[in-house]
Amino acid sequence: MFADDLTVRTHCQELYRKLQSLDRKDFQNRKAAAELYFLRQGITFNVYHDERGTERIFPFDPVPRVIDAAEWEHIETGLTQRITALNLFLYDIYHDQQILNDGVIPRFYVEHAKHYRPEFRGFDVPKDIYIHICGTDLIRDKDGKFYVLEDNGRCPSGASYLLENRNAMKRAFPGLFQEMRVRPVDSYPNDLLEMLEYISPRRDENPVCVLLTPGFYNSAYFEHCYLAREMGIQIVEGSDLIVLDRAVYMRTTRGLQRVDVIYRRIDDDFLDPVVFRKDSVLGVAGLMNAYRAGNVALANAVGTGVADDKVMYYFVPKMIEYYLGQEPILPNVPTYLASEEQDLKYIIEHLPELVVKAANESGGYGMLIGPCATREEIANFRERILSDPRNYIAQPVMSLSRAPTWCEGQMEGRHVDLRPYIIYGDGVKIVPGGLTRVALKKGSLVVNSSQGGGSKDTWVLTRK
Repeated sequence: MFADDLTVRTHCQELYRKLQSLDRKDFQNRKAAAELYFLRQGITFNVYHDERGTERIFPFDPVPRVIDAAEWEHIETGLTQRITALNLFLYDIYHDQQILNDGVIPRFYVEHAKHYRPEFRGFDVPKDIYIHICGTDLIRDKDGKFYVLEDNGRCPSGASYLLENRNAMKRAFPGLFQEMRVRPVDSYPNDLLEMLEYISPRRDENPVCVLLTPGFYNSAYFEHCYLAREMGIQIVEGSDLIVLDRAVYMRTTRGLQRVDVIYRRIDDDFLDPVVFRKDSVLGVAGLMNAYRAGNVALANAVGTGVADDKVMYYFVPKMIEYYLGQEPILPNVPTYLASEEQDLKYIIEHLPELVVKAANESGGYGMLIGPCATREEIANFRERILSDPRNYIAQPVMSLSRAPTWCEGQMEGRHVDLRPYIIYGDGVKIVPGGLTRVALKKGSLVVNSSQGGGSKDTWVLTRK
């Protein structure tokens, strides 16, 4: 909201004036109204391995983050470029592997990626699209530029909180949206449904789409129910589906109904116990047979997890240059690969100064923030890196931008990131804004809800 000289940035001035005009009691009443909305709507997330219980009301800060129109257009263009390159990369490595043959990406990194599925090489996914829904995490450094922190291309979560944050803010500050020309976000469920119908293998009638959830105990179960309801489709668990003659059917009170598209919120490993994990009770036996036969589409496609690998993240700028012949619009954070000899030496020598991440962990787990770590934690990570260097990357600590946040009865700066949601179907659509996640603990750089973070509404302004 503020520039270095403490002047209010132009696009934030209207919001600043509004906040200044509110007295403390009025502001707290509006905050309470937003929190009551969250409580009544049951807007929750689950935290695993926590003795205080699993289900929590999602922490919400009522001071929105504002992004001006020109800045958003830059972000939108960069995200479109990025998801286009990622999809070309996935098509390539599951077909001719030209990028590997040309040595742009060493073959070792793809073939040793945890979520690479060589058994699907040569398989044509519907419309040649692998990542249909992507949540790309962006941060803003002290230089004012946006950087990509990571791509989430398997089962990205958080879109429901984006939508419900907006609903809560409309109740708390109803008149401000029109005054500030804030772009709406409520098209997301319809855009998502249109994408699912677009990839349907059956074109002769209205496609039947379902959302496949692992069930109640999943951390994003609220979101699964919310999105299914908003799209007007059924939410199902694996036991609700059956495969007959290489086609998928849903059990209903009126008998079996053919399913064309599955928006799956289950990782590959659990989708089909015949092909992947034999002990999975979350998936559907025979689903991969139906998928291979072209009788059902999956969003996102099987095998997309290789693009989520944090080692693959290092190579995305090279993918953009290789496939599109362009310079990346949104740069990566500088990254070191522990499996490269020189990088490994640097990482080991500078562990107290770096952020170290495991290649396939998420939610703030499997991570070391060197400046905040104890000697014991640093020593532990040193051993982990040396024993399995392919599994780790390291990055300098980036000074995430801060936004005004209401904390313990007063306004303070807290670090934020931004997760826009990208839908790739018949073209690329990006909901204007995304989920601004905020580190509610003072000084913390970890914004994940599972690690004590919360969220804000994100207001993208239209051009005057």
